[in-house]
Amino acid sequence: MLRFGILSTAKIGRELVVPAIQDAENCVVTAVASRDVKRAREMADRFSVPHAFGSYEEMLASDLIDAVYIPLPTSQHVEWTIKAADAGKHVLCEKPIALKADQIPALIEARDRNKVLVSEAYMVTYTPVWMKVRELLAEGAIGQLRHVQGVFTYFNRDPGNMRNIPALGGGGLPDIGVYPTMTTRFSTGREPVRVQAVTERDPEFGTDIYSSVKADFRDFELSFYISTQMANRQSMVFHGTEGYIEVKSPFNADRWGAEEIELSNRSHGHSQIFRFQDSRQYRREAEAFARAAAGEKAEVVTLENSLANQRFIDAIYRASEKDGWEIV
Repeated sequence: MLRFGILSTAKIGRELVVPAIQDAENCVVTAVASRDVKRAREMADRFSVPHAFGSYEEMLASDLIDAVYIPLPTSQHVEWTIKAADAGKHVLCEKPIALKADQIPALIEARDRNKVLVSEAYMVTYTPVWMKVRELLAEGAIGQLRHVQGVFTYFNRDPGNMRNIPALGGGGLPDIGVYPTMTTRFSTGREPVRVQAVTERDPEFGTDIYSSVKADFRDFELSFYISTQMANRQSMVFHGTEGYIEVKSPFNADRWGAEEIELSNRSHGHSQIFRFQDSRQYRREAEAFARAAAGEKAEVVTLENSLANQRFIDAIYRASEKDGWEIV
């Protein structure tokens, strides 16, 4: 059993990831750390976790854990990922693991010199839904892929929420723009070569709240928009010469709605629906991470993959400042 320590009592850990790790077959939460030991103890008691620490450093120095899950504000991800790796712990860090692509080589160096596993927590890459999309595309179920269309929006103007605080790494592209980019790259195995974009910022918060993006993948295009101040919506559609694949609840499948893929092929004359039971994407993520940490064969998000995705996001920001194409 891989023994996890949780670095902070953040909401995503409390509500989604810690319950998933506790439900997993090959890992367990052994400790929780917070700068307030009372909060650490409260969260530990909630999940029957035996150990609580009043500082992150104290937990990293402990031999009670083998790995660390980091749900801290985005601006602190690089710092604490390196500290955890240097403490000899495997690291599963919430996305985005960095705010700039040029921060990720330091993470790769920390991973390699300490011989630990470091992975960015893209739960979507572990779901049967996205594995099925990748399989259908690879077998040519929709002919030649020509266009991918995506959307991910929600409404949040809470000034105290980290997503609306630039100093904590807030903004729409770091929070949700990374999903259309990662899932397109994951399912097609292709990388963008250039991008056009329009981005708007909130005049009060200063964070990016809307982006409309067109990316050239040579053989196909990806177009998507994201917003942190629009009505809730999420969808991904892969459109080819012979049909299309629509992913009904692409990103928050366990909470958003039915986990379904619709495959339509014009030569068949009808649509086919693939339905999935609760995929427990956070549990699958934890289990795959634990297998990889143990040296077993498991597909996880590598830092090299994270670097490519962050280069994509960086290019979107640059493209938003100019007319025309920006090279990724």
